[in-house]
Amino acid sequence: MRRVRAAAGTAVFLVIAPGTVVGLLPWLITGWRGGATRPIALIAIGAILIAAGCATLLHAFGQFAIDGLGTPAPPAPTEVLVSRGLYRYVRNPMYLAVLAAIVGQAALLARPVLLAYAAGVAAAFVAFVRWYEEPTLRRRYGVAYDEYRERVPGWLPRWPRTGRASQARQSGGSSAPPDHRPASDEPRTG
Repeated sequence: MRRVRAAAGTAVFLVIAPGTVVGLLPWLITGWRGGATRPIALIAIGAILIAAGCATLLHAFGQFAIDGLGTPAPPAPTEVLVSRGLYRYVRNPMYLAVLAAIVGQAALLARPVLLAYAAGVAAAFVAFVRWYEEPTLRRRYGVAYDEYRERVPGWLPRWPRTGRASQARQSGGSSAPPDHRPASDEPRTG
């Protein structure tokens, strides 16, 4: 039942937050009207970035519901620190996915104004992560988050290492990622 509630909350948050940032606001800025000149290569690059961004976003959101038993929304956080899947390579795949989709729209529509919008969104993401998200995760998960933060880069994905020894180093000595519960014994509300 927790996974069902987590999935429902995650779906609602997906529509509200990324739906607004990737869908509604770019539409309000451009009306989905393309620029005067739209080379086919630019359209193809844009379509690839949008598809990759959306696929990454959906996968990352799913991991919060399935692995973390919670949502990406601050009022309903995960019960478990999500450090598997995409989160083994970069700590912020959702933010990167949103930015890829916005840059993809800029390319697809040949609308540079969306690049300026993406820069503003990126600045907001970095500030949110630095001043809210990281301190909150550190309080919630303690040493487990500090170790995760040391092991996994925040913004530039690290390509996976191969071999069991490397996997064991990444997961703290075990070939399976640890189950990181919150540092606090207080029950989770929300």
